[in-house]
Amino acid sequence: MSHPHGRTALTALLPLTLTAATLAYATEANGPVVTDAVSAAATTLTVAKDGSAQYTTVQAAVNAVPANNASRVVIAVAPGTYRELVKVPSDKPHVTIQGTGASRKDTVIVYNNAAGTQKPDGSGTYGTGGSATVAVEADDFQARNLSITNDFDEAANQSLSGHQAVALRTAADKVFLDGVIVTGDQDTLLLDTAAKDKLGRVYVSDSYVLGNVDFIFGRATAVIDRSVITLRKRWDGSSAGYVTAPSTAADRKSILIANSTVNGDVSSGSFYLGRPWHAGGDATLDPQTTVRNTNLSAAVKSTPWTDMSGFSWKADRFAEYKNTGAGAGSASTDRPFLTDAQAAGQEVADWLGDWTPTAS
Repeated sequence: MSHPHGRTALTALLPLTLTAATLAYATEANGPVVTDAVSAAATTLTVAKDGSAQYTTVQAAVNAVPANNASRVVIAVAPGTYRELVKVPSDKPHVTIQGTGASRKDTVIVYNNAAGTQKPDGSGTYGTGGSATVAVEADDFQARNLSITNDFDEAANQSLSGHQAVALRTAADKVFLDGVIVTGDQDTLLLDTAAKDKLGRVYVSDSYVLGNVDFIFGRATAVIDRSVITLRKRWDGSSAGYVTAPSTAADRKSILIANSTVNGDVSSGSFYLGRPWHAGGDATLDPQTTVRNTNLSAAVKSTPWTDMSGFSWKADRFAEYKNTGAGAGSASTDRPFLTDAQAAGQEVADWLGDWTPTAS
Protein backbone atom coordinates (compact mmCIF):
# COMPACT_ATOMS: atom_id res chain seq x y z
CA MET A 1 0.00 0.00 0.00
CA SER A 2 1.18 3.48 -0.80
CA HIS A 3 0.81 5.45 2.42
CA PRO A 4 -0.01 9.18 2.32
CA HIS A 5 2.64 9.96 4.95
CA GLY A 6 5.40 8.88 2.63
CA ARG A 7 4.08 10.53 -0.52
CA THR A 8 6.06 13.36 -2.05
CA ALA A 9 3.82 16.37 -2.53
CA LEU A 10 3.01 16.42 -6.20
CA THR A 11 3.01 20.17 -6.41
CA ALA A 12 6.47 20.46 -4.96
CA LEU A 13 7.56 19.37 -8.42
CA LEU A 14 5.63 22.12 -10.18
CA PRO A 15 6.79 25.65 -10.92
CA LEU A 16 4.19 28.30 -10.16
CA THR A 17 3.53 28.75 -13.87
CA LEU A 18 3.33 25.66 -16.06
CA THR A 19 5.37 25.64 -19.22
CA ALA A 20 4.68 23.45 -22.22
CA ALA A 21 6.80 20.40 -23.00
CA THR A 22 8.56 20.33 -19.64
CA LEU A 23 6.11 18.60 -17.34
CA ALA A 24 6.37 14.83 -17.62
CA TYR A 25 6.82 13.07 -14.33
CA ALA A 26 5.44 10.31 -12.13
CA THR A 27 4.32 10.80 -8.55
CA GLU A 28 5.35 7.32 -7.48
CA ALA A 29 5.59 3.78 -8.77
CA ASN A 30 1.85 3.19 -8.90
CA GLY A 31 0.71 6.78 -9.07
CA PRO A 32 -0.68 8.84 -11.93
CA VAL A 33 1.55 10.24 -14.65
CA VAL A 34 1.37 13.70 -16.16
CA THR A 35 2.05 13.74 -19.87
CA ASP A 36 3.53 16.54 -21.94
CA ALA A 37 0.47 16.58 -24.18
CA VAL A 38 -1.93 17.27 -21.32
CA SER A 39 0.29 19.87 -19.68
CA ALA A 40 1.03 21.67 -22.92
CA ALA A 41 -2.63 22.62 -23.19
CA ALA A 42 -2.89 23.81 -19.58
CA THR A 43 -3.34 27.41 -18.53
CA THR A 44 -2.29 28.43 -15.03
CA LEU A 45 -3.98 31.03 -12.84
CA THR A 46 -2.22 31.98 -9.60
CA VAL A 47 -3.69 32.79 -6.19
CA ALA A 48 -1.98 34.26 -3.12
CA LYS A 49 -3.48 36.00 -0.10
CA ASP A 50 -0.72 38.62 0.01
CA GLY A 51 -1.46 40.04 -3.42
CA SER A 52 1.68 38.62 -5.04
CA ALA A 53 -0.32 36.55 -7.55
CA GLN A 54 -3.05 37.20 -10.08
CA TYR A 55 -5.84 36.71 -7.55
CA THR A 56 -6.21 36.91 -3.77
CA THR A 57 -9.07 34.39 -3.47
CA VAL A 58 -9.65 30.97 -4.98
CA GLN A 59 -13.15 31.91 -6.11
CA ALA A 60 -11.84 34.91 -8.04
CA ALA A 61 -9.60 32.56 -10.02
CA VAL A 62 -12.50 30.17 -10.66
CA ASN A 63 -14.56 33.12 -11.88
CA ALA A 64 -11.79 33.93 -14.37
CA VAL A 65 -12.01 30.52 -16.03
CA PRO A 66 -13.86 30.92 -19.35
CA ALA A 67 -17.26 29.27 -19.54
CA ASN A 68 -17.20 25.97 -21.42
CA ASN A 69 -13.40 25.98 -21.52
CA ALA A 70 -12.04 23.15 -23.63
CA SER A 71 -8.70 22.52 -21.95
CA ARG A 72 -7.16 22.21 -18.49
CA VAL A 73 -6.94 25.29 -16.26
CA VAL A 74 -4.71 24.90 -13.20
CA ILE A 75 -5.45 27.23 -10.30
CA ALA A 76 -2.18 27.28 -8.36
CA VAL A 77 -2.85 28.39 -4.78
CA ALA A 78 0.00 29.63 -2.61
CA PRO A 79 0.25 28.50 1.04
CA GLY A 80 -2.21 30.17 3.39
CA THR A 81 -5.64 29.83 4.95
CA TYR A 82 -8.40 30.91 2.59
CA ARG A 83 -11.61 31.42 4.54
CA GLU A 84 -14.07 31.48 1.70
CA LEU A 85 -16.72 29.52 -0.13
CA VAL A 86 -15.63 28.10 -3.48
CA LYS A 87 -17.97 26.90 -6.22
CA VAL A 88 -16.88 25.46 -9.57
CA PRO A 89 -20.04 25.70 -11.71
CA SER A 90 -21.04 23.06 -14.23
CA ASP A 91 -20.00 25.18 -17.23
CA LYS A 92 -16.34 25.27 -16.11
CA PRO A 93 -14.91 21.78 -16.67
CA HIS A 94 -11.23 20.74 -16.68
CA VAL A 95 -10.28 22.78 -13.60
CA THR A 96 -7.50 21.77 -11.20
CA ILE A 97 -7.14 23.50 -7.82
CA GLN A 98 -3.68 22.81 -6.55
CA GLY A 99 -1.76 23.94 -3.49
CA THR A 100 1.82 24.98 -4.19
CA GLY A 101 3.21 24.40 -0.69
CA ALA A 102 5.54 21.61 0.39
CA SER A 103 2.66 19.94 2.26
CA ARG A 104 -1.04 19.50 1.72
CA LYS A 105 -1.45 21.17 5.11
CA ASP A 106 0.07 24.42 3.83
CA THR A 107 -2.89 25.48 1.70
CA VAL A 108 -6.28 25.38 3.43
CA ILE A 109 -9.71 26.34 2.11
CA VAL A 110 -12.09 26.57 5.06
CA TYR A 111 -15.55 27.81 6.01
CA ASN A 112 -18.11 27.01 8.71
CA ASN A 113 -21.62 26.83 7.26
CA ALA A 114 -23.92 24.07 8.51
CA ALA A 115 -27.22 22.77 7.20
CA GLY A 116 -29.07 24.91 9.74
CA THR A 117 -27.06 28.10 9.17
CA GLN A 118 -29.20 30.99 8.00
CA LYS A 119 -28.28 32.46 4.64
CA PRO A 120 -27.18 36.12 4.78
CA ASP A 121 -30.01 37.19 2.47
CA GLY A 122 -32.64 35.76 4.82
CA SER A 123 -33.89 33.24 2.27
CA GLY A 124 -33.69 30.30 4.66
CA THR A 125 -30.99 27.87 5.68
CA TYR A 126 -28.25 26.34 3.56
CA GLY A 127 -29.31 22.71 3.94
CA THR A 128 -26.78 19.91 3.88
CA GLY A 129 -25.67 20.22 0.25
CA GLY A 130 -25.55 23.99 0.43
CA SER A 131 -23.28 23.99 3.47
CA ALA A 132 -20.21 22.87 1.50
CA THR A 133 -17.02 24.89 1.80
CA VAL A 134 -16.06 23.77 -1.72
CA ALA A 135 -18.73 22.73 -4.23
CA VAL A 136 -17.74 21.09 -7.52
CA GLU A 137 -20.39 20.83 -10.24
CA ALA A 138 -18.05 20.66 -13.25
CA ASP A 139 -16.80 17.46 -14.88
CA ASP A 140 -13.11 16.55 -15.05
CA PHE A 141 -12.24 18.45 -11.86
CA GLN A 142 -9.08 17.79 -9.89
CA ALA A 143 -7.83 18.90 -6.46
CA ARG A 144 -4.31 18.29 -5.28
CA ASN A 145 -1.95 19.03 -2.38
CA LEU A 146 -4.32 21.06 -0.22
CA SER A 147 -6.82 20.83 2.63
CA ILE A 148 -10.56 21.47 2.45
CA THR A 149 -12.26 21.96 5.79
CA ASN A 150 -15.61 22.73 7.37
CA ASP A 151 -14.87 23.94 10.91
CA PHE A 152 -18.47 24.45 12.03
CA ASP A 153 -18.44 24.46 15.85
CA GLU A 154 -21.13 22.05 16.99
CA ALA A 155 -20.48 22.60 20.69
CA ALA A 156 -21.05 26.34 20.35
CA ASN A 157 -24.19 25.90 18.22
CA GLN A 158 -26.26 23.34 20.10
CA SER A 159 -29.42 25.42 19.61
CA LEU A 160 -29.03 25.26 15.84
CA SER A 161 -31.14 22.67 14.04
CA GLY A 162 -29.06 20.91 11.38
CA HIS A 163 -25.45 20.16 12.26
CA GLN A 164 -24.53 18.55 8.95
CA ALA A 165 -21.55 20.55 7.70
CA VAL A 166 -20.02 19.54 4.38
CA ALA A 167 -16.38 20.32 3.58
CA LEU A 168 -16.47 19.18 -0.05
CA ARG A 169 -19.45 18.42 -2.29
CA THR A 170 -18.96 16.95 -5.73
CA ALA A 171 -21.81 16.63 -8.23
CA ALA A 172 -19.96 15.82 -11.42
CA ASP A 173 -18.23 13.04 -13.36
CA LYS A 174 -14.49 12.29 -13.46
CA VAL A 175 -13.56 14.04 -10.23
CA PHE A 176 -10.00 13.25 -9.11
CA LEU A 177 -8.98 14.12 -5.54
CA ASP A 178 -5.28 13.39 -5.18
CA GLY A 179 -3.19 14.10 -2.10
CA VAL A 180 -5.79 16.14 -0.21
CA ILE A 181 -7.12 16.38 3.34
CA VAL A 182 -10.90 16.72 3.72
CA THR A 183 -11.93 17.51 7.30
CA GLY A 184 -15.25 17.88 9.10
CA ASP A 185 -17.50 16.09 11.57
CA GLN A 186 -20.94 15.19 10.26
CA ASP A 187 -21.29 14.81 6.47
CA THR A 188 -17.72 15.81 5.60
CA LEU A 189 -17.51 14.52 2.04
CA LEU A 190 -20.65 14.55 -0.12
CA LEU A 191 -20.05 12.56 -3.29
CA ASP A 192 -23.10 13.27 -5.40
CA THR A 193 -24.09 13.30 -9.07
CA ALA A 194 -25.51 16.07 -11.23
CA ALA A 195 -28.87 14.26 -11.30
CA LYS A 196 -30.28 10.98 -10.11
CA ASP A 197 -29.91 9.40 -13.55
CA LYS A 198 -26.42 10.81 -14.18
CA LEU A 199 -23.16 8.95 -13.66
CA GLY A 200 -20.77 10.68 -11.28
CA ARG A 201 -17.39 8.99 -10.80
CA VAL A 202 -14.99 10.15 -8.12
CA TYR A 203 -11.49 8.81 -7.47
CA VAL A 204 -9.82 9.74 -4.17
CA SER A 205 -6.21 8.65 -3.78
CA ASP A 206 -3.38 9.20 -1.31
CA SER A 207 -5.64 11.38 0.79
CA TYR A 208 -7.12 11.81 4.26
CA VAL A 209 -10.84 12.05 5.06
CA LEU A 210 -11.82 12.92 8.63
CA GLY A 211 -15.23 12.89 10.29
CA ASN A 212 -17.71 11.05 12.51
CA VAL A 213 -21.30 10.77 11.21
CA ASP A 214 -22.05 9.61 7.64
CA PHE A 215 -18.94 11.49 6.61
CA ILE A 216 -18.47 9.80 3.24
CA PHE A 217 -21.91 9.82 1.64
CA GLY A 218 -23.99 10.29 -1.47
CA ARG A 219 -24.98 8.60 -4.71
CA ALA A 220 -21.76 8.91 -6.71
CA THR A 221 -19.72 5.97 -7.97
CA ALA A 222 -16.77 6.68 -5.72
CA VAL A 223 -13.44 5.04 -4.89
CA ILE A 224 -11.37 5.84 -1.81
CA ASP A 225 -8.02 4.26 -2.66
CA ARG A 226 -4.70 4.18 -0.80
CA SER A 227 -6.00 6.69 1.71
CA VAL A 228 -6.53 7.17 5.45
CA ILE A 229 -10.03 7.50 6.86
CA THR A 230 -9.73 9.07 10.30
CA LEU A 231 -12.56 8.65 12.81
CA ARG A 232 -13.16 11.68 15.03
CA LYS A 233 -14.93 12.03 18.35
CA ARG A 234 -18.24 13.86 18.51
CA TRP A 235 -18.54 17.44 19.74
CA ASP A 236 -19.18 16.22 23.30
CA GLY A 237 -16.13 13.94 23.34
CA SER A 238 -18.07 10.73 22.80
CA SER A 239 -17.09 8.03 20.29
CA ALA A 240 -19.88 6.93 17.95
CA GLY A 241 -20.39 7.20 14.25
CA TYR A 242 -20.77 5.88 10.73
CA VAL A 243 -18.15 6.06 8.00
CA THR A 244 -20.35 5.78 4.90
CA ALA A 245 -23.95 6.49 3.94
CA PRO A 246 -24.40 5.57 0.28
CA SER A 247 -27.61 6.40 -1.57
CA THR A 248 -27.06 4.73 -4.91
CA ALA A 249 -29.51 3.76 -7.61
CA ALA A 250 -29.94 0.00 -8.00
CA ASP A 251 -28.03 -0.17 -11.30
CA ARG A 252 -24.97 1.79 -10.15
CA LYS A 253 -21.93 1.14 -8.06
CA SER A 254 -21.57 3.38 -5.02
CA ILE A 255 -18.71 3.56 -2.50
CA LEU A 256 -15.59 1.41 -2.70
CA ILE A 257 -12.91 1.74 -0.02
CA ALA A 258 -9.78 -0.12 -1.10
CA ASN A 259 -6.15 -0.48 -0.02
CA SER A 260 -6.69 2.03 2.76
CA THR A 261 -6.64 2.48 6.55
CA VAL A 262 -9.52 3.24 8.92
CA ASN A 263 -8.30 4.55 12.27
CA GLY A 264 -8.62 7.39 14.76
CA ASP A 265 -8.44 8.34 18.42
CA VAL A 266 -11.85 6.94 19.34
CA SER A 267 -13.11 4.11 21.53
CA SER A 268 -12.93 0.47 20.47
CA GLY A 269 -16.04 -0.90 18.78
CA SER A 270 -17.65 2.53 18.42
CA PHE A 271 -17.97 3.06 14.65
CA TYR A 272 -19.99 1.41 11.91
CA LEU A 273 -18.53 1.16 8.42
CA GLY A 274 -21.82 2.27 6.97
CA ARG A 275 -25.59 2.40 6.74
CA PRO A 276 -28.03 2.69 3.82
CA TRP A 277 -29.23 6.20 3.04
CA HIS A 278 -32.46 6.00 1.08
CA ALA A 279 -32.55 9.71 0.30
CA GLY A 280 -36.07 11.07 0.52
CA GLY A 281 -37.31 7.65 1.61
CA ASP A 282 -36.78 6.31 -1.92
CA ALA A 283 -37.24 2.53 -1.65
CA THR A 284 -35.99 1.99 -5.22
CA LEU A 285 -32.43 2.87 -4.22
CA ASP A 286 -29.93 0.10 -3.51
CA PRO A 287 -27.10 1.64 -1.46
CA GLN A 288 -23.69 -0.02 -1.66
CA THR A 289 -20.43 0.10 0.26
CA THR A 290 -17.59 -2.36 -0.26
CA VAL A 291 -14.54 -2.20 2.00
CA ARG A 292 -11.66 -4.35 0.79
CA ASN A 293 -7.94 -4.90 1.36
CA THR A 294 -8.10 -2.24 4.07
CA ASN A 295 -6.64 -2.08 7.57
CA LEU A 296 -9.41 -1.58 10.13
CA SER A 297 -8.57 -0.42 13.64
CA ALA A 298 -10.29 -1.74 16.76
CA ALA A 299 -12.65 1.25 16.52
CA VAL A 300 -14.72 -0.64 13.93
CA LYS A 301 -17.65 -2.61 15.34
CA SER A 302 -17.68 -6.39 15.01
CA THR A 303 -21.05 -5.97 13.27
CA PRO A 304 -20.01 -3.05 11.05
CA TRP A 305 -23.25 -2.30 9.19
CA THR A 306 -26.54 -0.97 10.54
CA ASP A 307 -30.01 0.12 9.45
CA MET A 308 -31.07 3.70 8.68
CA SER A 309 -34.45 5.40 8.76
CA GLY A 310 -36.35 2.12 8.64
CA PHE A 311 -34.31 0.61 5.80
CA SER A 312 -32.42 -2.60 6.52
CA TRP A 313 -28.81 -2.77 5.46
CA LYS A 314 -29.32 -6.43 4.68
CA ALA A 315 -31.67 -5.50 1.83
CA ASP A 316 -28.92 -3.43 0.21
CA ARG A 317 -25.28 -4.03 -0.79
CA PHE A 318 -22.73 -4.02 2.02
CA ALA A 319 -19.70 -6.27 2.11
CA GLU A 320 -16.01 -6.69 2.92
CA TYR A 321 -13.10 -8.54 1.40
CA LYS A 322 -9.69 -9.40 2.83
CA ASN A 323 -9.50 -6.61 5.37
CA THR A 324 -6.85 -6.68 8.10
CA GLY A 325 -6.28 -5.18 11.53
CA ALA A 326 -7.89 -5.43 14.94
CA GLY A 327 -11.29 -4.41 13.54
CA ALA A 328 -11.37 -6.86 10.64
CA GLY A 329 -13.21 -9.73 12.32
CA SER A 330 -14.57 -12.80 10.57
CA ALA A 331 -17.45 -13.47 8.23
CA SER A 332 -20.97 -14.07 9.56
CA THR A 333 -24.57 -13.40 8.59
CA ASP A 334 -24.11 -10.00 10.26
CA ARG A 335 -20.80 -9.43 8.50
CA PRO A 336 -20.89 -10.53 4.85
CA PHE A 337 -17.65 -11.13 2.97
CA LEU A 338 -17.31 -11.25 -0.80
CA THR A 339 -16.26 -14.51 -2.39
CA ASP A 340 -13.15 -14.42 -4.55
CA ALA A 341 -15.37 -14.53 -7.62
CA GLN A 342 -17.49 -11.61 -6.38
CA ALA A 343 -14.39 -9.63 -5.44
CA ALA A 344 -13.03 -10.04 -8.97
CA GLY A 345 -15.91 -7.87 -10.13
CA GLN A 346 -15.44 -5.25 -7.43
CA GLU A 347 -12.01 -3.89 -8.25
CA VAL A 348 -11.15 -0.21 -8.58
CA ALA A 349 -11.27 -0.50 -12.39
CA ASP A 350 -14.83 -1.82 -12.21
CA TRP A 351 -15.87 1.42 -10.52
CA LEU A 352 -14.02 3.72 -12.90
CA GLY A 353 -14.98 2.02 -16.16
CA ASP A 354 -13.49 3.72 -19.21
CA TRP A 355 -11.93 6.50 -17.11
CA THR A 356 -8.28 6.35 -16.05
CA PRO A 357 -7.60 9.23 -13.61
CA THR A 358 -4.47 11.07 -14.74
CA ALA A 359 -2.89 14.01 -12.97
CA SER A 360 -2.95 17.17 -15.02
